[in-house]
Amino acid sequence: MGFGSYDESEQENQDFDTDLDDDGVATSQADHGGDVEFEIGASNDELLDRLKDIKDEGE
Repeated sequence: MGFGSYDESEQENQDFDTDLDDDGVATSQADHGGDVEFEIGASNDELLDRLKDIKDEGE
């Protein structure tokens, strides 16, 4: 079978769950009431230098 080829019988036998009456997940169940804080521990210059080093390694 070449690229882009497919067996048409496989297309006919696919089962899809098309029951659109499901309630799904209420997004209010996943609300987050806390805070998130990040402690990077490096200056912008240090991070930019590290990024340059990473890019140089890829060449």
